[in-house]
Amino acid sequence: MIKKKVLIFGASGQIGRYCIRRLVKDNYKVVAITRNKHQKAYILKTQAPIGYLDIEETDIFNEEKITKFISETDICINLIGILFEKGKRNTFENIHTKFPKLLSKICFKHNKKLIHLSALGLEDAKDSLYASSKLNGEESIKNNLPSATILKPSIVYSVDDKFTTKFMSMLSLLPIFPLYYNGETKFCPIHASDVSEVIFNVISNEIYSKSIEVIGPEVITFKEILEKLLTAINKKRILLPLPLFIAKASASIFQLLPTPLITNDQLKLLKYDNIKSKNGITNFDIGVPSKIFFDKGIKEYAYNWREGGKFSLEKNT
Repeated sequence: MIKKKVLIFGASGQIGRYCIRRLVKDNYKVVAITRNKHQKAYILKTQAPIGYLDIEETDIFNEEKITKFISETDICINLIGILFEKGKRNTFENIHTKFPKLLSKICFKHNKKLIHLSALGLEDAKDSLYASSKLNGEESIKNNLPSATILKPSIVYSVDDKFTTKFMSMLSLLPIFPLYYNGETKFCPIHASDVSEVIFNVISNEIYSKSIEVIGPEVITFKEILEKLLTAINKKRILLPLPLFIAKASASIFQLLPTPLITNDQLKLLKYDNIKSKNGITNFDIGVPSKIFFDKGIKEYAYNWREGGKFSLEKNT
């Protein structure tokens, strides 16, 4: 028997897919929203049994269609976010500020619950356009819909991410790899499956009107992350600290690529630690501790970047 209908924006992303699988496992029905049904449906259809998943297509600023979808479901989850701007529509302001504002207004009007995914460590990084747009989105939600729950994860990783996979690809090719800010920035990486478990518990235990920092079980530096990735792919590389002016110059070049390796805005974010705030409530506090440590999590897919693939992993374990 289906418990409730859950509407997910950003359902085809790494967290979205984990969420679908976790929710339907416990008899929730999911309505997955995508901008391109023909491109994404073939992936989404594999995430749930027949009858537990509907796939709908809309532009995220089509207020009429979004209102219809929200009015027909019980809970709305917003997982949409971008790491860099592209074109006039995919801007930080549109995606991180205006869209959450629209969702919260519609949810309030129709008395629906909203779970919004923001990011950790934004408060100190206000010189970043990414951070300021995320903070403005959070503020709009709090003003429009006090019952909303805002989740603020540290770096989220899995085989489908654009973080560990990108770095493993680069580390497998480059003999020397740059360290920004001496690699001292701290993170609490969390696996996408642990994030989906937090979201499931927020829904099933009706945890609303809160901001929750979603963190992994350990604090590690950027340099330690790279070292762990190198160990996982069985490579040795020189990690070279870059002076800030060279880092900025390289970011200015990299951000011109169709999929930037790093942008100047991301470089600004790297100045600030991405860990639990002093008075923050975390997933551990609400009884949903993260279980997957970074080494173990990346080991499940790092063999894709090792010579010999999966067989090399089996040989060395």
